[in-house]
Amino acid sequence: MPEIAEFLPLLVLILLIGGFAGVVAGLLGVGGGIVLVPAFFFAFTSLGYDSPDLMQVCLATSLATIIVTSVRSVMAHNRKGAVEWDILRAWGPGIAVGAALGVVAASGLRNEVLMGIFGVLGVCVGLYFGFGRSEWRLGDQMPGLLGRSIASPVLGFLSVLMGIGGGSFGVPMMTLYGRPIHNAVATAAGFGVIIAVPSVIGFLFIGGDGPGRPPFTVGQVNLVAFAIIVAMTLITAPWGVKLAHAMDPKPLKRVFAIFIMVMALNMLRKALGW
Repeated sequence: MPEIAEFLPLLVLILLIGGFAGVVAGLLGVGGGIVLVPAFFFAFTSLGYDSPDLMQVCLATSLATIIVTSVRSVMAHNRKGAVEWDILRAWGPGIAVGAALGVVAASGLRNEVLMGIFGVLGVCVGLYFGFGRSEWRLGDQMPGLLGRSIASPVLGFLSVLMGIGGGSFGVPMMTLYGRPIHNAVATAAGFGVIIAVPSVIGFLFIGGDGPGRPPFTVGQVNLVAFAIIVAMTLITAPWGVKLAHAMDPKPLKRVFAIFIMVMALNMLRKALGW
């Protein structure tokens, strides 16, 4: 059992991270994983935790929070009829398989490799988030069986390696194939559930009892961070929603895109040992 003096700084940092992630989610309609993973890594390392599987802990804990937030999001969107259940049924099995493979891959990769993957993919997400155009199209219909069989496992696999839900990859993909943005956001929340549930189950059963791990970590999920993040996002996400209605979110999205890329590039820098 850790001493209170050791444990208190972790609590404070996670509270701040959860509050910020909730506001961002409500303000810009993005999932928290893209913020939580680098924020967790910064919090844990700044407090001296340096286990060789620290990135796995960050990924797994982020995905655990996504289970709760995505379920709430799907339920809210479904009440408005925005969830496209036919897409979820068609894409769900492949996404789940990709997520399971992502857990297997992540469990065998070193911190530096996972940081590098997050950095490269995070820069790509940030560029699209900041400079993508709503009129861009790859087609008028979602990919058929062949395209879906390739794309859905890749979506699940990459999402687990970044510790994120379905929004960062799912929303751009669906809008590029002509789905309205509100439907894409609602359906991508369902992707998040399909990604997070099997991956978190897998991460819970992956051993990790070595030194340097944050306290109260079961498998690869840090229970303290999970509980605080869920509680804080429930409180602060409505604040972000109110801000979104009070100001123009477009310039904020550009700022947030730059923020994502700065965090991703910092992770990439650390992965390369610079």
